[in-house]
Amino acid sequence: MTELVDQIATQLNETDPGPVKTIARLVQVAGEERALALLAETLAVEADGGLLTEDGQRRRSPGGVFFKLAKTQLSSRERGRIFGPPPKAATPKKTVVPPDWLDLLPVVTELLANPFPGAANKMKLTLIGKPGKIIEKGEMVLTAIQGGQAPALPKGLPAPPAEPTTYLVFIAAKQWRKVKPALDADPADRLVIEGYPVLDKRIAGGTVCLYAQSVTTTALQRAKFGAK
Repeated sequence: MTELVDQIATQLNETDPGPVKTIARLVQVAGEERALALLAETLAVEADGGLLTEDGQRRRSPGGVFFKLAKTQLSSRERGRIFGPPPKAATPKKTVVPPDWLDLLPVVTELLANPFPGAANKMKLTLIGKPGKIIEKGEMVLTAIQGGQAPALPKGLPAPPAEPTTYLVFIAAKQWRKVKPALDADPADRLVIEGYPVLDKRIAGGTVCLYAQSVTTTALQRAKFGAK
């Protein structure tokens, strides 16, 4: 069989290992007689002008004609054993269209009118950034931090409002005294605040407030975890 494979490969000008191995599988699966018949038909087609590729842009190589004829004449089972399973059709990507707020508003209004909303067992908001003006009031420090640009959100979610959210932050003076030196020492350092969020309608008609429970900075975090 090896001699026949070499003979067919030579007649087809195929020297690369991949096509030669395919010829060997064809001889093994289809048999020597059918392989020689395919070779004879290929040489006849080549003498008659050859075959063009599927897009009609160029002429197939002799090996390309040989494999094309084989694929059209062999059974699907034989083709699978020789050439492998056919490639799976690409699944078209589903286009996800974000919902329109005009369609969402009635749904949201109905949901919020429900007298039995779900209940959260735990609430926590994390803010990372530079504080605004600092106001010290007794044993408390106040500052305001404005949210940045919205990150990439999962497909299907509505677009958040373009206006950034301003967070009013309440920090215990004891916590502030631990982070202030780090912020003063490095202008690039940022606050990391975790706490309890609430929408306080008493302030400017509705302001998101964060009551800090944990306060640190990115530099202090690096120093802490880098030392371990």
